[in-house]
This record gives sequence, structure tokens and C-alpha cells, in this order.
Amino acid sequence: MNMQILHEVAFYLMYACAALAIFVIVERGLFFGYTLRQAIGLEKAMTHAVQHVRELPDELRSRASLPLALVSEILAEKHHLDSDKDLEDFSESVYIANRGAVQERLWILDTIVTAAPLLGLLGTILGIIDTFKALAVSGVSDPGQVSQGIGTALYATALGIGIAVVGMFFFNMFQERIERINDHLKVLMLRACVGRIAGQDQPQPHNGKLHVA
Repeated sequence: MNMQILHEVAFYLMYACAALAIFVIVERGLFFGYTLRQAIGLEKAMTHAVQHVRELPDELRSRASLPLALVSEILAEKHHLDSDKDLEDFSESVYIANRGAVQERLWILDTIVTAAPLLGLLGTILGIIDTFKALAVSGVSDPGQVSQGIGTALYATALGIGIAVVGMFFFNMFQERIERINDHLKVLMLRACVGRIAGQDQPQPHNGKLHVA
């Protein structure tokens, strides 16, 4: 078995992990930044007077977003529900269905953080084995070549650890962003529901006269 080929395969896998990690970091970073801005903007705009999505500012409705999807679903359905308990159950189901979107593709980053050091260690082991095999065949005729082979093998471990450290930093940062976004989604859920609940206590006309429900 050619250990040199396996050693190179381990390097290619680590380069692929690095490229995939960069893609996930950039994509999720843009998504979290945009979603957080939209959530904060909607939170400020969602007053008790807002009963329909069309009453929100145009700049918040012009582009689709996770917070807007949550608010839209609740505002569209809450006037057709019979009781506050039904509204509470429906809003909870909408929140649970939408919050899962913020976790998308993070499992890839988590897997890379775990796998990269192991691939690096595998590359180092294969590289050292290949170096020792070369020594067994030709002996120590060129110490510099042996040192270079071992250095290349150890580079695999350093590369794997480096990928894992960068990935872990962004993974933990994204977890903090997820908590913040979920907190804002909960606030939006409550504000989208409270207009209907408060409105049920207001006087309403009945046969030409005001009737208190």
C-alpha cells in the first residue's frame, strides 16, 4: 500500500473541510446578520395597533426573512381562531417550525471541528510511516530529506488543529447569535398575539349599541 498517496488524500480531505467550513461560515454569518437586523426592526415596528402584515413598514416587508415569516403566519391566522388558547398553541407551533431554520448547516461546521484534527493526525501518522519506509530502503543517506518528510507529516496535524480552532470560534459565535435571534422571535411572537388578545376586551357594537364582551 502506498502511504504517500494516502497521506496526500488526507491533505485533500482537510483542504476540502477548510473550503466547506469557509462556505458555511460566510453563508451563516450573512444569514444571521440579516435575520438579526430584520428581527430588531420588526420588534420596533410591532405595536399593539398592528393587526395585518400590510401595516408594517415597506422596508421590512420588501424582502423575505425568517422573522417576517413568523409574524406573517400569526397575523394572518390569529383573527380566525376561536380562543386565546388556540392562538397560544398556534403561535407556539409557528415559533417551533421557524426557529429550526437558524440551525441549518451548523452540523457541518460542528462535524468539521471534530473531524479536522483527526484527519490531521491521520495524515501525520501516514507521513511518518512513509518516511520510515523510505529510511528502511535507502538508509540515512540524506538527513535533510528525512527531516523534510517528518516536517511535512507534522504539518498535517497543525493544519487540522488550525481548521478546528477557527471552526470552533465561529461555531460558538453562531450559537450566541442563535440565542439572540430566538429571543427576538419570542418577543415578536408575543407582540403578534397581544393585539388580538387585548382587542377582545374592547367594547364592540351590538345591534346599534355598544356591547362589552
